[in-house]
Amino acid sequence: MIHSTAIIDPLANIAEGVQIGPYCVIEGEVTIDEGTVLESHVVIQGPTVIGKNNHFFQFGSIGAAPQDKKYAGEPTSLVIGDGNTFRENVTINRGTVQDRGETCIGDDNWVMAGVHIAHDCVIGSHCIFANATALAGHVLVNDWAILGGYTLVHQFCQIGAHSFCGMGSVINQDVPNFVVVSGNLANPRGINLEGLKRRGFTSEQIQLIKKAYRNLYRTGNRLSTAIEELRELNDELDTLGSLIHFLETSNRGIVR
Repeated sequence: MIHSTAIIDPLANIAEGVQIGPYCVIEGEVTIDEGTVLESHVVIQGPTVIGKNNHFFQFGSIGAAPQDKKYAGEPTSLVIGDGNTFRENVTINRGTVQDRGETCIGDDNWVMAGVHIAHDCVIGSHCIFANATALAGHVLVNDWAILGGYTLVHQFCQIGAHSFCGMGSVINQDVPNFVVVSGNLANPRGINLEGLKRRGFTSEQIQLIKKAYRNLYRTGNRLSTAIEELRELNDELDTLGSLIHFLETSNRGIVR
């Protein structure tokens, strides 16, 4: 299961059943759980913890030191959950002590070729990052978000759950839950209707989300006023609860 040309640090903890291909390098305190596959020429540096059934394609750089000039060798980490796919040339950096000290990736994410995830990013689960998407440091991406190819995200931005960023989007403010954005700089274009249908939102919930979008973007409301009106619109299923929380905790302001 481990190719003879792979180099594995004695500090590494590799579970049974992990497949490690030719010329891979495992360096430092790296833990890899069962069912994970490394194709050829993958480099993983620790401290890094990787869960079960992940698939790393060739030439990935996983857990390297952060690209931050303040970094001085502190023992920061990368934590990856279960069932993720990382295609060719993906780069993911560990955290910094100036933030949480940890870059964190959830479960069942699909990360395509050439994607960069910088230090201290927090990625939820079931997200899709298309080719050459690049996240600067300290970015938060919530569950089920989709980032189209060549999307660029400024540091400290938040990407809401079930949102969709069109190909080539340049994002310098927060993208609310359910919203589609595109452009340079990114502008709101509507709600992620197809994504919501695929994930089982009812027609009533979708109509409510449409009303919430109109409230945010087509009434001229101040954000504080919009939040109060969203609370009044919200249903018994709390369909808008995550959106309201997102708006209340947005630090950079939402895309306009």
